[in-house]
Amino acid sequence: MKTGIEKSGSYKLGSRSVRRLGYGAMQLAGPGVFGPPKDPKAALAVLREAVESGVNHIDTADFYGPHITNQLIREALSPYRDDLLVGTKIGARRDADGGWLPAASPQELTQAVHDNLRNLGRDVLDVVNFRCMLNAHHPVEGSIEEAMSTLAELQHQGLVRHIGVSNVTAAQVAQARRIAEIVCVQNQFNLAHRADDALVDGLLRDGIAYVPFFPLGGFTRLQSDTLTGIARQLGASPMQVALAWLLRRAPNILLIPGTSSTIHLHENLAAGELVLPEDALVVLDAVGQQSQLGH
Repeated sequence: MKTGIEKSGSYKLGSRSVRRLGYGAMQLAGPGVFGPPKDPKAALAVLREAVESGVNHIDTADFYGPHITNQLIREALSPYRDDLLVGTKIGARRDADGGWLPAASPQELTQAVHDNLRNLGRDVLDVVNFRCMLNAHHPVEGSIEEAMSTLAELQHQGLVRHIGVSNVTAAQVAQARRIAEIVCVQNQFNLAHRADDALVDGLLRDGIAYVPFFPLGGFTRLQSDTLTGIARQLGASPMQVALAWLLRRAPNILLIPGTSSTIHLHENLAAGELVLPEDALVVLDAVGQQSQLGH
C-alpha cells in the first residue's frame, strides 16, 4: 500500500526526479526565523524523520537563522543520501534585529554560495534560487540581470548545479531564462493567492517545476472558514486540504511545507493520500476566484 508521499508522485527538478511532497526547513530556526531553535534535538529528529519517511527534496537558505537551518541539516543528514536534493536560496541577509534585507550584489551572492556550501558541507549546491528582494513581501518588476549573470558564472565554476528564481514576476522569469537554464520558480501560491495561475501553466508546458510557499498564507477570515469547513467534512486538517489542492492543481507543483514537529510532518505528508471530491473542488476553486475578483 502506497504512502501519502508515494501517492503524491514525482517531478523533475533539474537533472533529478524528486517526490512532489518535500520539506521546508524554515521553521527549524528560532522565532521569526532568527537564532537557534528552542529544542535542537527535536529539529534534528524532524529532519531525519522526513528523509526516513521518503522525502528527497529539502528547501533551505543560509539566511534562515542565519546559518542555523543549514547547520542543522548538515548535522542531521550528512553524509547525504544519493537521492536527496537540497535546494537553497540566496539574495537576502538578516540585520542584527532579524530584519530581512536585500543582498544581491555579485560579491554578496558569491559569498552566500560559499556560506551555503560550508554550512551544508557540500562541494556543489544542488539548486540555488535567487530570491528577488526588490520588495521583500511580493514580486515587483525590475531587472535581475546582474544577479542571474553572477549565478550563471558560479554555475560555470561548478559550485552550483541548477538555478531557480524566487519572489519574481513572469517577466523576470523570462529574463532569467535568457541568461541561464531555470529549473524552478518559488513564489507564493495557494488557494487564496492565485496571481501565478498563468505562470504555473506556462512553466508546466516547458517542464519547469513550480515550488509554492505559504500554503495557508494570505487568507481572509471568510476564505479560512471555507477551507476549515471543507476540511471538517473530509476529516482532514485545513493544511492537508490546502496541500492536496496544490498537488491536484498542476503536476509540476512541488510542495515544501515546513514544521518543527514530527506529528505535523506526518500530517503534511499524509496530504498525498487525500482525495478531494468534485463538489469540494468547486467550493475550493471559488476561494481563489473570489480572491482574484477582489484584486
